[in-house]
Amino acid sequence: MVMRVDVVSLEASIFTGEAEMVFAPAEGGEVGIAPRHAPFLTRLKPGELRIQMPGETLSFFVSGGILEVQPHQVTV
Repeated sequence: MVMRVDVVSLEASIFTGEAEMVFAPAEGGEVGIAPRHAPFLTRLKPGELRIQMPGETLSFFVSGGILEVQPHQVTV
């Protein structure tokens, strides 16, 4: 099962695709998001954002921002 992931900045879309898991540096600690996760909204602290796809994991550095989780979509 996969979910849609969008990583955006004020200037551009950085990543759009499907993932099996997303790991993000939330203010309360790292969170792992899987498909069908309960809706969730949190601020991000600086750190590594990891997007796990079938056979590949992408890493991005985030300096902060917002993480919004819906059952089949994650937006950073």
